Amino acid sequence: MSLTASGEGDHGVDATRPRVGVLALQGDVREHERVLAQLGADVVRVRRAEELASVEGLVIPGGESSVIDKLSRSFGLQAPIRAAIASGLPVYGTCAGLIMLADRIVDGIEGQESFGGLDIAVQRNAFGGQIESFETELDVPALGSAPVPATFIRAPVVREAGAGVEVLARLSDGRIVAVRQGGLLGTSFHPEVAGETRFHALFLDAVRQRVGAAAA
Repeated sequence: MSLTASGEGDHGVDATRPRVGVLALQGDVREHERVLAQLGADVVRVRRAEELASVEGLVIPGGESSVIDKLSRSFGLQAPIRAAIASGLPVYGTCAGLIMLADRIVDGIEGQESFGGLDIAVQRNAFGGQIESFETELDVPALGSAPVPATFIRAPVVREAGAGVEVLARLSDGRIVAVRQGGLLGTSFHPEVAGETRFHALFLDAVRQRVGAAAA
């Protein structure tokens, strides 16, 4: 996307206040909108390819990955999102969003697809059903010394991570629950539920860096 000398894109987004989309097909959209706005982003809901084309970053919220997959195809968003990821669009996926960013789903339902981009294999519902949801605190050195409150709701885990994937957090038993690869960020859990903002801030750092590089 071309940027003007003033640091604004052709849709008028200031590099210091980037326009960030939340994929609004299904899931906890409002919680992400609230955190992103709190951190200084101009937030829009993405349901159409035209809306996707207007944003500098995208959040894929938690929900049901198979439903997000089907709706993304119905709304004509699967191919544009895959193309945006391939072109370097920063994307943050939580829970089902992590599944949608994974290159491989080890236990997907028949015909289930993902957007891909993260060189990982994920297992859906790795902790069981809704009744097995839990909260814990995680050590995430990339976010500082203070522990990160994390809410796991029918959460996936990363079973395999490629050589280019940075593991950001693990559970006490060693299972991987947060990863980063380039501009792609994924967590098994929902930091937004607990009001935790540091993962979203990390994502917005990647967005602003990309906007700034494009403006240079």
